[in-house]
Formats: sequence, structure tokens, C-alpha cells
Amino acid sequence: MTAWYDAPSHAAGAALAAAVAGDVDVRASGVRVWADDPAVAEAARKLGLTRGELQTLDVVIEAADPVAVQAFWDGVLGEDTLRRHPTFSVRRLDEPRPLRNRIHVDVVRPEEQVVQARAGREPSGPFGVMLADSEGNEVDLVPGELLAGTTDWYALFSAMVFYPNAPARFVIAVAELADDAGIPLQLDVRHEGVTIASAKDAWEDEHGGADPRFVALAQQIEGAAKDFGLEADPAPLRFVQFGIDALDIPAVRTFWTELLGYEEDPRPGVNDIHDPRGLNPVLFFQQLEQPRSQRNRIHFELTGENVGLVSDPEGNEVLIRTRKTCPST
Repeated sequence: MTAWYDAPSHAAGAALAAAVAGDVDVRASGVRVWADDPAVAEAARKLGLTRGELQTLDVVIEAADPVAVQAFWDGVLGEDTLRRHPTFSVRRLDEPRPLRNRIHVDVVRPEEQVVQARAGREPSGPFGVMLADSEGNEVDLVPGELLAGTTDWYALFSAMVFYPNAPARFVIAVAELADDAGIPLQLDVRHEGVTIASAKDAWEDEHGGADPRFVALAQQIEGAAKDFGLEADPAPLRFVQFGIDALDIPAVRTFWTELLGYEEDPRPGVNDIHDPRGLNPVLFFQQLEQPRSQRNRIHFELTGENVGLVSDPEGNEVLIRTRKTCPST
């Protein structure tokens, strides 16, 4: 059971993270706690944080051979030891659906992890990075590199770094650095350590290179990590997003924006939509030239306030589940 508390700054969210045990996701606008219990609610109250609504978006793949398909996706994604990403569940498919999905997946990981995940498979597709499981579900598995000007950070669509065994004092220090720089960051605090990340492309300047302001902040964080005796580990890092093929992109994009409470990317020529809290995955849209009438083998599951199964104007489905909350909060 998770909960969201609105907060005015990274530092305010980091203060809650320091006060409670368990997984905590700190953002510039608030904090998600993964233990929704009276002790957390009381700590939030003392800090003046107010509770808000929360939803999560996960993925289901339907397959005739769930064991083989699950093994493929486990290898591509790597183990989500830091519990930062959508859950990928594989369930048995009752009827064959041989055509290509309208929903597909992008996964970006450090190059070494991508080479291992490919496991001898030869990638294909227009960018030379596409793999498919035994039933045709596709993923673009993209290798990322070190962020220019830094020693610890990787550019994986998002810029990110993971420091194992990071103490609460380090998280608070990073939060204060982000607030001082005026740059929103995502600080996912776990028992194993802390992942620090930007939103997608938020580390770039207008020309697609590394923004000097972001690099300066990343360097300050690296300096703080050295002061605490921390060493970065890139192995768990990954970025996941979902593409939806559509004949009528504006209509489909509007459906998902309104359903998820997402915001549109303001950049010209970019049709991404994103969670303003940076908790759920980015969606983007690609032009579909010919209709595909069959149901996808992939669908989303949204855990929120309502129950039901709906689909967008072109038949891409989302199952909406009721979120459980702690009665005492």
C-alpha cells in the first residue's frame, strides 16, 4: 500500500524519507511512501505535508507460452531490485493474436547490461536495437553511455545514477543541492541505496547536448557522494517507456493524457506525455499507416480510484483497479 504526500520542495520530501523506514520516492512536488501506515501519516503531519491521490501504471503481456515469454522479458529488463519500474506480468493467452501489437516497449540500460541482455540475439529494426520474444512482442533495447562531463551519471533518456548504501544525510544533501539549483530530480530511496534521476531529456539543452546547469548539479552530487565515501553502481539503472501506434494520434494522445492525468511535452515535434510527478512511465505515439483490428497482447493496468476495463479510441486497453488504502490514514 502506497501513499503520496504533497511537499513544497525536495528537502521537505527528504525529511519525510529520513523519518520513516522503507521505500520512499522524493520529488520536487512531494513524496511517495511505500508503507502506508499510521506512523508514516503521523510523520507527514508533523512535517506539514498533505496527502494526495495516487495511481500506478503496470503492464500485462498475454502469451500462449507464458514461461518462455516471461523469461525473455526478465532478461531484457533485468531484475528490478530497486522497485522503480512498472511491473511486467505475463498471463496465459486463450486465443492466438498473430499481428503486431500497437503497444511496444523501449528499455534503455547501460551498454554493458544491454550486451549481456541480448545474450547472442541479433537486434533488428530501423535503429538496430529491436528484439522480440517468441510471440512477437517487441522491445527496443537501447544502450546508454556516461553523461558527458560526469564520472558517475548515465544518459539513458533520463540522466541517472545509483549509489548503494547511501545514508539519509546524503539524500538530504542531494535534495538541498537540487532545490538550490532549481532543477527537479527524482530521488528513489531504498534500503539498497538511492537512485537519482532527471525526467526524460530534462538533462539536455536546446541542441540535444548536456545542459551545463544540469552537469554542474550532477558534479556537485558526485562531490557529495565522495564526501560520504559512496561509489556509483550502474548495473541496476534502466529507463522504461511505452510507444503506442495510432492512426489518429491527437485523439489517442488526448485519451491517455486525460485518463492518466499526464502532461504533454511542449517541445515542437515531440508527442510524449508524462506523469508530472515522475512516478509512472512516459508514453509516446507513432503514426500507424494501416489499421490493426486485433486486440493487443499487451495492455496496461492502472491502479487508482475506480474499477473497470476501458480502451482508447483505437482499442488499446487499460484495466483500472481499485487502490487499497490503510483505514487508519
